[in-house]
Amino acid sequence: MIRIAIAQHAPRVLQREETLALAGELIAEAAAQGARLVIFPEAFVPGYPAWVWRLRPGSDWDLCAQLHGRLSEQAVDIPAGDLAPVLAAAERHAVSVVLGFNERDGEAGRSTLYNSVVLIGPDGQLQNHHRKLMPTNPERTVWGPGDAAGLRVLETPAGRLGTLLCWENYMPLARYALYAQGMDLLVAPTYDSGSDWLGTLGHIAREGGCWVVSAGVALRRDDLPEDMPGRNHLYPEGEDWINPGDSAVIAPGGACIAGPMTREQGLLLADIEPERAREARRCFDVAGHYARPELLSLSVDRQRHKPVEFH
Repeated sequence: MIRIAIAQHAPRVLQREETLALAGELIAEAAAQGARLVIFPEAFVPGYPAWVWRLRPGSDWDLCAQLHGRLSEQAVDIPAGDLAPVLAAAERHAVSVVLGFNERDGEAGRSTLYNSVVLIGPDGQLQNHHRKLMPTNPERTVWGPGDAAGLRVLETPAGRLGTLLCWENYMPLARYALYAQGMDLLVAPTYDSGSDWLGTLGHIAREGGCWVVSAGVALRRDDLPEDMPGRNHLYPEGEDWINPGDSAVIAPGGACIAGPMTREQGLLLADIEPERAREARRCFDVAGHYARPELLSLSVDRQRHKPVEFH
């Protein structure tokens, strides 16, 4: 039995250093309660750009530019060492961490943002780095499309773990790429919520014979900084919850054992048994004995393609 914790907590929106410090505090709090895996929501650092669902990129050009400029300035540059506080917290408390964040590419072009997620080991080392394959609808005005370099399943104290961000979980081939690596636990940091989303998680748990953890964004108007461009225009006085969170833990077979945690901020804890995933695949192993590779197969390109190669 392994205890996991979902940190359904608002970040310090558009403040990278403060949000990374908050992540360290939440890791310490979760570890003190026995968690060995701590999971954060989609784009936790420095916050999911929820404004994309209310802005019109053509007519609100100046406001879009101001918000994007703030987000880019506060995004995470991995080679620059921006993740150091969270790496140190993971090592200090000997826990694995799944962290979603806005990533600024510090190499090619040095301006493109990605919706990214990393797996950090209990030794404080970066084990996997995944960029969202396809930003959803207006998200494409903020993030560039990622690649398959991070479509990997790795050993953790909570079993063999893979990650897909939000609507990537609707992509059958992306799921299959992870199923084929013997995944026990699918972590889904997300902005989505509600019964349709939770129904998707149940289907994945049955299809993949795996645990599914949804780490949702729980955001209130009061969580937005006073100096955020367009704050009062986009989120008028009197509005409370912008997104409800709905974090949940789904067992193999589809039963919800924790959550959904709705309109609440804090830690959602659950005790899981990784071996139950392998037991669930005895009858239906979608990428194993139930596959027909001579008829249906998948090819995955894990290269991180670069626009320029210097020789």
